[in-house]
Parts: sequence; structure tokens; C-alpha cells
Amino acid sequence: MLVSEQNPSSDLTIFIKRAKIVNDKELSIIPDPIFEPNYEKNIDRETSISYQVKEGDYIQVISPAGRQCSDFVAFDTRKLDKKIEKGLDWQTTRTFMGNTFPGPGLFSKFYDTDHEPLIEVIRDTVGKHDTFNLACTSKYYEDAGYFGHPNCSDNLTNSMSQYGVQKQKGWHAINLFFNTSASGLNSVISDESFARPGDYVMFRALKDLTIGTTACPSDIDACNSWNPTDIFVRTYDKKKEFSKSFAFRMKTDSEKKLTRNSGFYKKTSKLTRNFIDARGFWLPNDFTKHGVVEEYNACREKAVLIDLSSLRKFEIIGPDAEELMNYSLTRNIKKLSVGQVVYSAMCYENGMMFDDGTLLRLSETGFRWICGDEYAGEWLKEVAKKKNFKVNVKNSTDQISNVSIQGPKSRDILKKLIFTPPTQPSIDELEWFRFTICRVEELQGIPLIVSRTGYTGELGYEVWCHPKHAPEVWDKLMEAGKDYGLIPAGFAALDKLRIEAGLILFGNEFDGQQDPYEAGIGFAVPLKTKEEDFIGKEILKERKANPQKKLVGLELIGKEYAGHGDCVHVGRSQVGIVTSGCLSTTLNKNIALCRIDTQYSEPGTEVEVGKIDGHQKRISAKVVSFPHFDPKKTRVRS
Repeated sequence: MLVSEQNPSSDLTIFIKRAKIVNDKELSIIPDPIFEPNYEKNIDRETSISYQVKEGDYIQVISPAGRQCSDFVAFDTRKLDKKIEKGLDWQTTRTFMGNTFPGPGLFSKFYDTDHEPLIEVIRDTVGKHDTFNLACTSKYYEDAGYFGHPNCSDNLTNSMSQYGVQKQKGWHAINLFFNTSASGLNSVISDESFARPGDYVMFRALKDLTIGTTACPSDIDACNSWNPTDIFVRTYDKKKEFSKSFAFRMKTDSEKKLTRNSGFYKKTSKLTRNFIDARGFWLPNDFTKHGVVEEYNACREKAVLIDLSSLRKFEIIGPDAEELMNYSLTRNIKKLSVGQVVYSAMCYENGMMFDDGTLLRLSETGFRWICGDEYAGEWLKEVAKKKNFKVNVKNSTDQISNVSIQGPKSRDILKKLIFTPPTQPSIDELEWFRFTICRVEELQGIPLIVSRTGYTGELGYEVWCHPKHAPEVWDKLMEAGKDYGLIPAGFAALDKLRIEAGLILFGNEFDGQQDPYEAGIGFAVPLKTKEEDFIGKEILKERKANPQKKLVGLELIGKEYAGHGDCVHVGRSQVGIVTSGCLSTTLNKNIALCRIDTQYSEPGTEVEVGKIDGHQKRISAKVVSFPHFDPKKTRVRS
């Protein structure tokens, strides 16, 4: 065939797609890169690598198989070039940060011995690491009888030698993913890592850095789940931007969610850098211009605005919605009219309380459950399936942002701003534990729900809107409250307010191991008036008849603080435990909430709060009426 008779050559297109590396044998996962990486390297089990990054670049250390630990060291490259070895130092870091290890947020940096910050923690999907022990050494294995066993310290020495770093028998490292803690006997103990396949930590380099990273070889203890696996490292260019985040999981087998911003973050972030991770949301702890004391006083005397968007919201819709909620909550939901709100506990079958919240009745067949625990939605789905209820449970947390306006001036502020149609109650008409569906300023304004609820013990409201409207709603509220002394407030002030008012908090007053009576909300279990069955009812009847513990108020002598976990004694016998405590600004007293044996729960009973070991130092205290502030709720009802 002549060349002229042949078909001309055509273009060849090759499509290359990054493979998601999965090792079925070990169930290893290397997540897709977030951006195009500068550098990628797999660290084979029981080995180490070294590499360099520029100031501002990001380093992602991944545990592909999970349960695998990795030691991380870093040196200031410019100092290293001058033969000055200044690596990150965990003792300096712990001292400066006030934490066992830094995490994403305000206190996030690791320092060297010159007090210079070297790296910043940007993301952490595990939240459990070790900064107390050296990287494993040859001596550790030799003392256990395993001579010549590979170890991280020798591996780091070998890999870092190319940069002129001197040999160290034991390296000060960030021991990533190690599940290490101090026992009650003052010994350091460790167990299997919390890391799951694909979990990672991401750092940002604050200097030009020379880095060593290991895949820990320990197979003689539980730290790598008895089976060392690989570690994977990526670096990214400083021109990219990553949000600071922890990982939040609703359940142990749930996909992780990174900490996200609330709808109000665009406004609050201009007023403070002090944010805390509130169950997966970055929310202000206090505000730079004001501080905790001023924010607290403003709530008691004027008004404050508090971002509470971390509260979980669930829509319960369907013909059996009422049946589901009446069976799942302790309160009698069948007495709830459209437009009403009720506070309730949510209990396991054994009567132990694992969540509390408020229920809004939107219609005859529609409810909104506002609570603290994202698992509550799964729980409701499980109950509905078990009982064959025709109902749909939907998570609307990301569709609803909420801000709380609290204080004596809150009603006056909202009256200036809120438009209510004739079918809905006005702000003046809105009674305690009621809500209104309304708008900002006019009929075509931003849609809102305003509920007369709160968590401060003061007259107050919660404002609910779509996240896209949240910045404008914030601005409108602040403008309306300008003449009334309205200021923003954070969680630190809120905590003091709720302790004074005797309002309970998960992790303090209850954690799934107390019934509602022990948690201080026995009023939320109407056994006499709720004839229908509900989860835990029979057990709660027995526990009410035979109470062992009771939540009470304590008044301490002097100004020394009593905090969560402090023991409470009568003589040598421990009879209770402090669940929350603060110095009450309004009462000018040192107060606490305490779960105590019922025989010591009567007001006036003299007890002692134990410090140090509970015996060497005692603070005199007495049981007082609960709650400490406005026990008849006259302010919140005003």
C-alpha cells in the first residue's frame, strides 16, 4: 500500500486519574489530595523518611490503615544550615500552650527550645496524640528482650543524617496518633490508637523546615494494634488555604465531618479570634472588645447576642410524628399545641439520660427537635423503625443557623425589628416557651422563627434563620440593639450564666450515666400525668421511688474555685461530686452544682469540697436551694 493511500495518524488522548489506594488486606485508605500536592511519599512500615518544606507550606501525615502511629520531628532549616540544631520541643510547647498537645484553633503551635514557633496544627481528625514519651528507642526493645529490633529513634537518625543532624539515642518527637495518657497512679500508659483508615494531621510550616517522619515499628505492644503498617505524607503549597478543623463523628462508624463555620462566622470572626470547637462548629468563646465579665454583666443588665448554631436540629414529619416524639421523650407531647415549645429529656431504655433539648410543634404532623447530640436523630430513626411509625426524620442542622438574644432589653430590641403577620403572635404577645413565624422588618423581609427560650435564666429569645441570611440577621439585630447596650457574648460568659440559673450541660451534669432526677430535671418526667408509655418509663418509676443521688447547689466559703470533678466530703467519706462551678458575679459568692447522696441533699447541710487528693485541703461549703439565681424564674417569665 502506498503511503498516500494510508489513513493519516490521529491524536491519542490519555486520561490519567489518581487511584484511591486501597489495600484490601489491611483495609488501607489514602484519601484523595485536597489540592495538587508538592510532594508525596509512602513511608514503608518500620522505616523513616526526611524531607524539607518551605515556610507557609502544609504537611499532611496520614495513617492509611488506621491504628498506626508516626513520630514527627522538625528543625529550623536556616539554623540547621548554620550547624545550629533547634528542633521542636514538646516540653516548651506544653508550657506555652497549656495543653498536653496543641490542636486546631487559638492554641495550635509547636515551639523549639528558643521559644520560636515551628509548626501550626491546622487539621486533626484523631484528636489523641502523645508529647510525653520519646520516639521508641533501641533500649526500649532491648529491655523487653528484643535485641536489634528496628526503632524510630535509629530510623530518624539514619534519615536525618543527610541534612547533617546529629545522632540522638532518643528523639523528642510529636508522637502522632499515639493513645497515651497518665493513669491515676501517675504512670504513663498507652493502648491502641484512635486513628482510623485515612485519618490524618495537617501542619503548616512557620519556618523553612527539615522534617523527619516515621512509620513506627512497634509490634510488641498495642500502640500500632500489634501490626505496624505504612504512613503516607503529602505536602501542599502555601498558596493554598485550609480551614482549621477537628473531625467530628456522630457515631463511631460514621464518616468524619470537619469543624465548620456557622452562618454568623463572617461577622463574629471580625470581633474575636478566640473560637472553640462546639460539637463540630467554630463558635466564639469571648469577644476581644468586651471579655467575659462585660459580656456576663450585659446579659444580666441589658442584652447580649450569642451564636448557638452548634445545636442540632431535626425535622420530624409524618402522620405518626406525635406518636414517635411522645414515645421517645419524657414529656407529654400530646399536650403540646402548634406554636408551643417544651423542654424534655431523651433517655435510653435503662432510664439513663443521653440528651436534652426543646421540641417545637410546627403543625399537627410536624415537629422540630433542638438538642445537643447529633446521635439523637439516628436514635429517633431507630425507634421509628422499631415501632413501625410512619414518620420521616431529617437533619436540618446545616439549613438553620440560630442566635440567642438574651437579657432584660431583648424584648424591646426585637419589637423594633420583627414583623409578624396577623396569624402569628407578636413579640409582645409571645409567652414563655412559645414561638412565632415572622420576618425581619416587613412582609417581604428575611424569614425567621423567634422562640421565647434561652439558656441564661434571663428574659430571652432565640432567632432561627437560614445560614445564607445569618450575616444580615446579625447586623440587623446589632443595629436594633445599639441604643439598648446590646453586645455579643461567647460561651465563657454563657457557662457562668447557666450555672447560676441551674441549667444543665452534657458532659457536666449528665453524660448518659444519670437519670433525669440525678441530672436535676426531674420536672421533665411527668410520671403522674403522662399515662402513655415512653422509653425508660418503668425504670424511671423505680428510680424515682428509690433515689440515690440528687443535683443540688453548693455555696462555698471564700473565693477558691470548685470545678467539675472535685470531690465532696462529709468527714472522710466522699458523698458527692462537683459537676460545675463558678464565682457568681451577681450573688458575689463562690457557687457550684453538685450531684450528692440524697441523705446529704437538704439545704443547710455542711460539706467540704476536696482539693489536691481530696483530703489534704478542704473548702467548707453548704448545700443551698437550687438553682442559685432566681429560683422562681421571675426574670425569664417577665
